Amino acid sequence: MQFFQETSMFKRTQIQLSVAGALALAALPLACLAQAKDPVRVALVTSKSGGFATMGTDVANGIKFAVDEANAKGGVDGRKVVLAEGDDESTPDAGRRVAEKLAREGHNLIIGPITSSISLAISQNLARWDAAFIGTMSKADKLTSDACNVRFVRTNHSDAMDLAMIGEWVKGLEGNNFGILAADYVWGQDSAKSFEAAVTAQGKKVTIKLFAPLGTKDYAPYIQQLKAANVDAIWVADVSGGVAFVKQAADFNLIPKTPIIGHALVSNFVINATGKAMTNVPGNVGFTPDIDTPQAKAFVSAFKAKFNRLPSDTEGQAYNGAMVLFQGVTLAKSVAPEAVTKALRGAQVDTLYGKATVRAADNQMVIPNFVARVKVADGALRPVIERSYPATLTPAASPLCKM
Repeated sequence: MQFFQETSMFKRTQIQLSVAGALALAALPLACLAQAKDPVRVALVTSKSGGFATMGTDVANGIKFAVDEANAKGGVDGRKVVLAEGDDESTPDAGRRVAEKLAREGHNLIIGPITSSISLAISQNLARWDAAFIGTMSKADKLTSDACNVRFVRTNHSDAMDLAMIGEWVKGLEGNNFGILAADYVWGQDSAKSFEAAVTAQGKKVTIKLFAPLGTKDYAPYIQQLKAANVDAIWVADVSGGVAFVKQAADFNLIPKTPIIGHALVSNFVINATGKAMTNVPGNVGFTPDIDTPQAKAFVSAFKAKFNRLPSDTEGQAYNGAMVLFQGVTLAKSVAPEAVTKALRGAQVDTLYGKATVRAADNQMVIPNFVARVKVADGALRPVIERSYPATLTPAASPLCKM
């Protein structure tokens, strides 16, 4: 009889402990539960030094804001987001080295590079490092054509997307004779080639093309040639040298007499560093606070509440990429890099632009595009959207992409 009493008491004790444990688990805050699963280990690889350092600061701001926001809500799919940072020094070699270091240390979900040359150097090594890469800024078509990679997803506009839009926009562009100043690397060369094709298709012409090496500080020789060419407008595709070029173009009276059109030039960091010289300059833009979606409004409101200012175009695009990365983890129910990008391939995800699809053929996210003009809004000189173009304008995936 004593044996049965003791057994019964033991079972009651077990049940009580189980119930107590369940209640204790239920009482745990979300942040504690997020630590029960493997964390989301993100490598923020961007430019803290070199020609793209100013943009790099904005990239880091956008991604850190997304990480802090996710962790405050209990993590991503019950997982804490752990961020490690590295400086790509604005060069492909340094970018590859720091990305490999972080990936081999376990932070193998990479985000943050700016230039296409750095992104290409990283993308081709992803399988070897067992890493995945979410591109948020690099535009070169090569990344989603002959150099495409199942482990790479691009959440920003490609050159092809920009130029498809610009092909429509130039139909109403004033002038018939254009000049080009572009950065002398893969993205700038692609931009120049595509713009020339767009304007010549309209029966217009490009009479002068100039390419400035990365790191150029003295644009006087280029400005003198552009002035002598007496063109109607100048296509400018030089991000790292944008500030120096605009300042010197104003000093030498090239602008505003000769209008400039910006490819990735109508950016907050260029505008903020050049006084009023960018006033009325049109160009494509990847994000502005004017985008009218619930996701963009929520982001802008939360960002402004924290920083007492509007987010920049670069901060918005970086945040958007982090949004997509986190959804990849949730869809995959895993932090394994290949599983994350596999889950995103062909998926429809929430973005700052609304619902968008990551195209299965090349892992390019298909989103609307925008032309903005620099003007005063919300008490500051910034890009203001002048015209929107639908995502359906996006060109088909390149047949060179073999996944």
